[in-house]
Amino acid sequence: MLMQKQDAGLLVVDIQDKLLPAVHDAEGLLARSRWLVGVARDNGLPIVFSEQYPRGLGGTVAALREAAPQAPVVDKLHFSCVAADCLPSELTQKRQIIVCGMEAHVCVLQTALELLAAGKQVFVVADAVSSRQPRDIELALSRLRAAGAAIVSREMVLFELLGKSGGEHFKLMSQRYLIGDQP
Repeated sequence: MLMQKQDAGLLVVDIQDKLLPAVHDAEGLLARSRWLVGVARDNGLPIVFSEQYPRGLGGTVAALREAAPQAPVVDKLHFSCVAADCLPSELTQKRQIIVCGMEAHVCVLQTALELLAAGKQVFVVADAVSSRQPRDIELALSRLRAAGAAIVSREMVLFELLGKSGGEHFKLMSQRYLIGDQP
């Protein structure tokens, strides 16, 4: 299955101020997630940010919010966004959900598994998820793959949303996301 622009949305799970410094390669995760948010925004996908217990863990990192200022932010106490019943219909109406964020083995894993159980096609962006321990990232991705999630890279997301080369949109996306130093 390929990602289709008209059928997809992006869920950014819990990349929050107080939790981000604790995860493996925090700077890289933030840079790659911001890149992914930009790709989703520039392709017209709905974007949703979730926050786990924001009173204690802080809000979504400002750099991400600035990349998609119109995107809704939902808060939760459940680890899974699905169990928390907090996702807006603009995302849940989509049949394909692209997921990035943290922690891969907790909130990302539980959310993605429950999205799969709800009949969604789930694409977990391997280079835009993290946990405190690298081994937990590996285990989460392995479990998600076994459960039926597609494990993808950021560039897979970009090229599948584009679908073809040529035209002004492709040129713009190439200039923004492929040329020069990329995270």
